[in-house]
Amino acid sequence: MFLYLCGMLCGRLKAILYGSVFLLVMVAALPAISQTKRKNQTGGEEATAAHPFKFKTIVIDPGHGGKDPGAHGAYSNEKTIALSIGKKLKAAINNSISGVDVIMTRSTDKFIELHKRANIANDANANLFISIHCNSSPERVSPNRGVLLLVYGFHRKGEQLEAIRENASIFIEKDYKKKYNGYGEDAAVNAIVLAAFQQRYRKQSIQFGNLLNHQLKVENGRKSLGVREQGVLVLQQSGMPGLLLETGFINNPSDEKYLNSDAGQNDIVQSILVAIKKYKESFE
Repeated sequence: MFLYLCGMLCGRLKAILYGSVFLLVMVAALPAISQTKRKNQTGGEEATAAHPFKFKTIVIDPGHGGKDPGAHGAYSNEKTIALSIGKKLKAAINNSISGVDVIMTRSTDKFIELHKRANIANDANANLFISIHCNSSPERVSPNRGVLLLVYGFHRKGEQLEAIRENASIFIEKDYKKKYNGYGEDAAVNAIVLAAFQQRYRKQSIQFGNLLNHQLKVENGRKSLGVREQGVLVLQQSGMPGLLLETGFINNPSDEKYLNSDAGQNDIVQSILVAIKKYKESFE
């Protein structure tokens, strides 16, 4: 009898939780409604733009920083390259795209926790989140080269090596289990809430990813591993379209040289800049 009552109670709790998830998703979708109905003088209805979309804020997230150097090459580390590219990208956007605010999650060699990076973007009501990183492979000298573009996707245990590597930095944060509410465990309901909210932006994230991939691969001649969906935590907790750009393999000698050069960094920045312009134009 006790087990039967426990089963009924669990069933009730699940129903409440899933109902809450549905409510959260519906509330989150409300700002996305761009048109409303109003009565005109003849009694009919016509569509009017109640909240016209304005592309006005971009958040640039240079990966890692401070006590978290990220991946290493023969003579450089990921955090330094990511910050350099991020600063150049901010300057390029400010110089060529008017009416857009650019916010950086870090502008110095400082460790910023992943949830705080997402919070910076969420608090700013950003329209686009771009996280800049360098890739690496298990070998001391990587045979792999080229860029990889990650957009948020549902992840399962045992997959998404890139996501595991990028998410690993949470474990050097204090109280990470409390902050990330069961990350690394089977916290099914928490995952559903976050994933359902982020799914709203999946289409736009992939759209921007494809635009940037075209610039890097076709226009800039870089080798590309394409646009992939991964369970990267900083994207999961960011409530807007976004992607994580792996700019190259830092433990590949050719890529490392390119990533540390002004010419290479400027090429990457210009590719991102053109993709942003085209993405912005698609809304206008």
